[in-house]
Amino acid sequence: MATLVCFHAHPDDESIGTGGTMALAARAGHRVVLVVATRGERGEIVPGVLHEGEQLALRRTAETYASAAALGVARVEFLGYVDSGMVGEATNDEPWTFWQADVDSAARRLASILTEEEADTLTVYDDHGGYGHPDHIQVHRVGVRAAELAGVPRVVEGTINRTALRRMLALVAAGGGPELPEGAAPPDPDEMDLGVEEHLLTHRVDVAAAVEAKRASMLAHRSQMADDHFLLAMPPEVFAVAMGVEWYIGHGPVGDEGCPLHGIAEPFTAP
Repeated sequence: MATLVCFHAHPDDESIGTGGTMALAARAGHRVVLVVATRGERGEIVPGVLHEGEQLALRRTAETYASAAALGVARVEFLGYVDSGMVGEATNDEPWTFWQADVDSAARRLASILTEEEADTLTVYDDHGGYGHPDHIQVHRVGVRAAELAGVPRVVEGTINRTALRRMLALVAAGGGPELPEGAAPPDPDEMDLGVEEHLLTHRVDVAAAVEAKRASMLAHRSQMADDHFLLAMPPEVFAVAMGVEWYIGHGPVGDEGCPLHGIAEPFTAP
């Protein structure tokens, strides 16, 4: 048994980014640990979800545990930082937020968990956080440094295949791709600066066998994802296509026999 630690910025990021990989690793008998930097205090709340007086941070904490259960996660930890808010917001400058945290200080918090768990592999985001969110960028910086401090042999950066998403959008526009419900169109990858071009990718994980767990994980986050969220509005067969592969940039011996992604992550070379 090996140990996979997935480091994310906010509750629900694990569902969208690495949910399928986590579920497959857990099913293969590996120990899967989820570490979240913040409790997502500044997320946009789905109207009517919270009870009177209920704090969003507490709801999102509970949702994270429910999501983790759906994915087979063995341990959940929060680093204790405050959500920095979306890029450009005044909250980015508040000294107690994750974005403002000293990288080495935050990395030591994470490294203590990595060391305790004897982590074999750590997932973070790519160096621009997938789409430029301050907390996601900080996850990359803190995670990479923590892996150095704890001697984790493999770091894999979860990201989005911008090239493939652009191809899918072109197919949908031409009437040849999956038929999406009205209002369920995915975001424009160039407008949002999503992910990376596929020549930078090194590994792919086919999560077709885990899409039900991935969807259940998303459904746990009801304070953030209403039924009309563009991902949840997809019919199951479309969801399976759109969310059926998770993409990574790997560093270290990813996929060897000592790696929890052995037999799960496939080497990828752009066509």
